[in-house]
Amino acid sequence: MKYFRSMSQPAKSSPRATTASDSQESPAGTKAAAQRLKMRRELAAAAMELFATKGYEATTVDEIAATAGVARRTFFRHFRSKEEAIFPDHDDTLTRAEAVLDVAPAHEHPLDTVCRGIKEVMKMYAASPAVSVERYRLTREVPALREREIASVARYERLFTRYLLAHFDEQDHHDGNDDPLLAEVAASAVVTAHNHVLRRWLRAGGQGDVEAELDHAFSIVRKTFGSGIGAGRTQNAAAAPAAPAEVRTQGEVLVAVARTDAPLDEVMRTIEEALRNKQ
Repeated sequence: MKYFRSMSQPAKSSPRATTASDSQESPAGTKAAAQRLKMRRELAAAAMELFATKGYEATTVDEIAATAGVARRTFFRHFRSKEEAIFPDHDDTLTRAEAVLDVAPAHEHPLDTVCRGIKEVMKMYAASPAVSVERYRLTREVPALREREIASVARYERLFTRYLLAHFDEQDHHDGNDDPLLAEVAASAVVTAHNHVLRRWLRAGGQGDVEAELDHAFSIVRKTFGSGIGAGRTQNAAAAPAAPAEVRTQGEVLVAVARTDAPLDEVMRTIEEALRNKQ
């Protein structure tokens, strides 16, 4: 499995992420983004306080808004539901992780780039250990919050999978090549390694050198999936411009099967169509 560093942009950003990035390029955009994040964090703090004292089921959106000192409509400008309210930073963190991928140096191995990208997630948790530990306790107790957390993790995994798929060497691709599968597995391994270290740190009350533990976990992933896959990447890229890799429909289906709650009949129809197209 060989990777190249394309000079073109890897995967296109979602409209939401692009808008956020563009808005942060100007002082006004930066100020607006900071105010938005501040309000989201205040609403999240109010939600966590009420969940801890009254219980998740007994807490209403109106109570969360009132505790934060804002109107109900203000709450819904920032969050779609009360379970979403205790994860105020994920959208911004996803944008930062994507920015790491977009400006990665040409010499860097794509797996190392992905590992640096997901470190933005760890920074988010490590910035407020006490809040992160309490949120972890709540997600263990409330299934709805746990499902929301899983959905957030899936967004990072999809981002990193698309990035690795966009950087495997098309010149080395041939029928039967397992690069798309390996790209998905490698992206999942990076996310799994990160989550393993994060959970251990949270269970320890947010104590310990989490960055060193994360680097150790990533070294295991790099040793397992990175051996030889960067060989010839620079030479191949210099010899001839490589066409940007296409994210295959089959890859998207695999992610959907593993990470979404799509109805089974819809999943099966998608698989059948992919198989017919391959024939």
